[in-house]
Amino acid sequence: MGRIIALANQKGGVGKTTTAINLAASLAALEKKVLVVDADPQANASSGLGIDIKKVSNTIYEGLIGKCTPREAVYSTPFERIDIIPSHINLVGAEVEMVQMDNREKKLRDLLHPVTPMYDYVIIDCSPSLGIITVNALTAADSVMIPVQCEYFALEGLSKLLNTIKIIKSKLNRSLEIEGFVLTMYDSRLRLHNQIYEEVKHHFKELVFTTVIQRNITLSESQSFAQPALMYDAGSRGAINYMQLARELVEKNS
Repeated sequence: MGRIIALANQKGGVGKTTTAINLAASLAALEKKVLVVDADPQANASSGLGIDIKKVSNTIYEGLIGKCTPREAVYSTPFERIDIIPSHINLVGAEVEMVQMDNREKKLRDLLHPVTPMYDYVIIDCSPSLGIITVNALTAADSVMIPVQCEYFALEGLSKLLNTIKIIKSKLNRSLEIEGFVLTMYDSRLRLHNQIYEEVKHHFKELVFTTVIQRNITLSESQSFAQPALMYDAGSRGAINYMQLARELVEKNS
């Protein structure tokens, strides 16, 4: 059975989508079969993995409201061993439509249940909010990986996210655990970044991944070419960092 990992942080711009795309590519390079679930209406993980949203008839939206089967929502990407359930701006409307549904917090879990056994890892890219879709992602997940940008304000929202995880664990998903915190956009030359790294490490100890994702222009450039950094420039610092993170994740779960 594949391990379902939600990438969540209600703060935007912390590297969730970048991590989803590049972690998936790195896991695939380690010969793991990966399903990326784009649970963000912006659909950046979909376009970043080479999916043209205009040519896709089924997305996570259709899956959640029961307009397609789970298998119909899964598409191949141009990259070996990576499939995707793409997103669409329509997903914004699902928040409203799902309010009236029974067991609305468990719709994504139901959608993923039939397809998860086909994969080693299922990576859910959550939107920067704690709305019903993110609650669905955390209810469906085995664990949550929390990207933390090396900026002072990035630490402020963590308590709210951790409280949400605690509530979901007590009411909807007792087996949910924290996979770990991964520090992103790190620059070792900056004193503030080193201070934040030490602070996060002090608070969360062994829950912090040893690998840090350093600030790297290739991670931005590769997305404009609809490629993970590993395919765009395998020797770049960003690609190397995400390979290290993937190895650390696999080792942790072996």
